[in-house]
This record gives sequence, structure tokens and C-alpha cells, in this order.
Amino acid sequence: MPDAGIVSAFLLIVGLPLTLWGLLYSRRRKIQSYYLDPKGKQGAFEPLLQKYLRLAEFTIGLATGSIVLLVGSSVLHGKDGHLPSFYRPPLLLLAGSVLFGLLFMAFLILSYEEWQHQDRHTPQAYVTIEASGYSSLLLFVVGYLSLIWAVTA
Repeated sequence: MPDAGIVSAFLLIVGLPLTLWGLLYSRRRKIQSYYLDPKGKQGAFEPLLQKYLRLAEFTIGLATGSIVLLVGSSVLHGKDGHLPSFYRPPLLLLAGSVLFGLLFMAFLILSYEEWQHQDRHTPQAYVTIEASGYSSLLLFVVGYLSLIWAVTA
């Protein structure tokens, strides 16, 4: 029987992005397309793009650094060099944060490139980027909170 914490982590990793996507799409579906360059200035989105990518890189760096630190210190924990099982859910949540951070970056870059060629940014693309970015941030926060809880409980 799988651990309840692992099942909860998997449900959150799958359910959170799907729920966010549905909620965000219900608000954005009425708009036919989005114009990415603010105030119609050619290339005005590129500084914003760099800020979004930098935030995603920072979050991914913190999450992967935490994963590596915990797994690398497994020699100091428990027998046989394995971490105690209470680390599994927080590590899964941090890994989910990394996954959705990478998807956010890939979708954002791809979508911006497509928009430059076609001058059309659909609500589906907009919402996919938003949902993956917010999922990454929320999974990161929940992962860290659950890690703190697991270590101090």
C-alpha cells in the first residue's frame, strides 16, 4: 500500500495544474488572441520575458539544489544511506516544481516565438503558460512547507 503522503503529493502535482488551467481558461476563453508586446511597441515583451525566465531559473535552482542537498546527505541519515520515508512527499513536490518550471520556460519561449511569426497568442497558450508557471511556484512553496513540517514534526 502506497504511503498517504506520496499519494497526496502525486495528486497535488497532477491536480493543481489541471485545476489552475481550468479556472484560468474559464476567465480567458472569451478573448480571441493576446498581443504580447505592451502598448504595441515591437520587442517590448522581451525585457518581461527575461524577468519571467529568470524567476523560473531561480525557483528551479532552489528546488534542484534542495533535492541534491537532501539526497546527497542521505549518507548521514538512516541505515543503508537512505533518507527516511518522510522526505519522499516534499522531494516529489519539489521535483514537480522543477518539472512545471521547465514546462513554463519552454511554453513561454515557444509561444513567444510563434507569436512573432504569426502575430497570434491564443487563450489556450496563454493559460498553459500561466498554469505551468503558477504550478511551479505553488508546488515549490508547498514542497518547502511540507519539508519544514516533515523535519520538525
